[in-house]
Amino acid sequence: MTATQHQRLLIVDFGSQVTQLIARRLREQNVYCEIHPYQAVTEAFLNAFAPLAVVLSGGPASVLDPDSPRPPEMLFRLGVPVLGICYGQQVMMQMLGGRVERGDGTAEFGRAYVTPAGDALPLLEGWFETGREQVWMSHGDHVAALAPGFAVYGTSPAAPFAITADPARKFYAVQFHPEVHHTPNGARLYANFLREAGFTGDWTMGAYREEAIARIRDQVGDGRVICGLSGGVDSSVAAVLIHEAIGDRLTCVFVDHGLLREGEAEEVVAMFRDAYNIPLVHADESALFLNALDGVSDPETKRKTIGRLFIDVFQKHATQTGGAEFLAQGTLYPDVIESVSFSGGPSVTIKSHHNVGGLPEKMGLKLVEPLRELFKDEVRALGRELGLPDRFIGRHPFPGPGLAIRCPGAITREKLDILRRADAVYIDQIRRHGLYDEIWQAFVALLPVRSVGVMGDARTYDYACALRAVTSVDGMTADYYPFSHDFLAETATRIINEVRGINRVTYDITSKPPGTIEWE
Repeated sequence: MTATQHQRLLIVDFGSQVTQLIARRLREQNVYCEIHPYQAVTEAFLNAFAPLAVVLSGGPASVLDPDSPRPPEMLFRLGVPVLGICYGQQVMMQMLGGRVERGDGTAEFGRAYVTPAGDALPLLEGWFETGREQVWMSHGDHVAALAPGFAVYGTSPAAPFAITADPARKFYAVQFHPEVHHTPNGARLYANFLREAGFTGDWTMGAYREEAIARIRDQVGDGRVICGLSGGVDSSVAAVLIHEAIGDRLTCVFVDHGLLREGEAEEVVAMFRDAYNIPLVHADESALFLNALDGVSDPETKRKTIGRLFIDVFQKHATQTGGAEFLAQGTLYPDVIESVSFSGGPSVTIKSHHNVGGLPEKMGLKLVEPLRELFKDEVRALGRELGLPDRFIGRHPFPGPGLAIRCPGAITREKLDILRRADAVYIDQIRRHGLYDEIWQAFVALLPVRSVGVMGDARTYDYACALRAVTSVDGMTADYYPFSHDFLAETATRIINEVRGINRVTYDITSKPPGTIEWE
């Protein structure tokens, strides 16, 4: 069974910043779903996709605007359950004969409480057991009159039609966002909707593994594949999966650009050569990269320089590996989603495919992207299916430019050595205290400033560093990890005592947004 043969749910995206979370909630229920921008959802698309159910996302537009985003009217004639969320509720009402009004004095943003109204509704099984449900609202406009066939099943102080439904057609609409964690019982609502739609939960990593292997064999045939291996979970899972499919016709290229963490190159090479016996080229190109980056301080110049050199290195090794026809990348579904928006779309493009940007066009290689349907947590589940060690599956994300973007300001070998040692001490502290798996990502940034200090009755003038640790579900939003003061004090003492060149340690407590996880 391929992805096209699974029971499938369609998410129509109207530009909400949390549309990905809808997909994650549904995937957690073992349901295969895809996100597509509303412009792409034509009648021909709907006929080809044949969804078992549809979810209409939120979005920043107003249905009262003349050119507001709309799905095709045919969507409501498919005979499948439809769930509208926030803007999705409003567009359902407007298109099916209801009325939406401007939100003068009735806007709701943030936490709200919904109380039940009307008869029992299968969508709400397990809801209102304490008399009300906390939800997350984010709307200006509001529904003022229901479309024919709809009734009210839940209200909030500023949204008298917070939950509406036409049970006969299995059309459901809510003004709040059940996908965010601020709606604690939102997962139950989605589970109820999937049950009403007849989903059986046929999307599992065991099945995906077999399907992916079959697709790789079909795509590659007798060809050869090179894979850019970083040692992160995405490229590691992709490499092991492809090796299972085509064996020694896969060659991994691990580029050591001199910007890795302490002991990282040795660990990656040992695992793939010893545990998996995968053909591996360890390309020590640290001199090439560090010479080109010497003194470079602009973040974009750093990234572009590293990207250009990666292309050159892969070009060299693609030729040396016997004429590879395919390039494997660890592209994930969020990469695909975030690269879909185009001019005139409901939301701006967040980023283009970033794994090995530009390689296929310059090198004339065809892409193999066996993980492009998966979220990060699903990749980890697939890694477990493939038997990858926990130390690799659970690794914190590490950026392609490596320590270059954790060293704001000009890059020098001396600063990289200091940063590498400080980072090793910090991660060791986190592991010693049993906190590694509670944290999404943790690292040290070496700041481009020096400060005065006193060590051993002598004056010092050394670098300051910032510790960073965040909790997150998918990296799109994040909050700082609440270390105890005792932990921070102990860690700062160890870094200052063990890392020559640092005399001041700070802790970054910025969330994302407004900050980013990485410093550059």
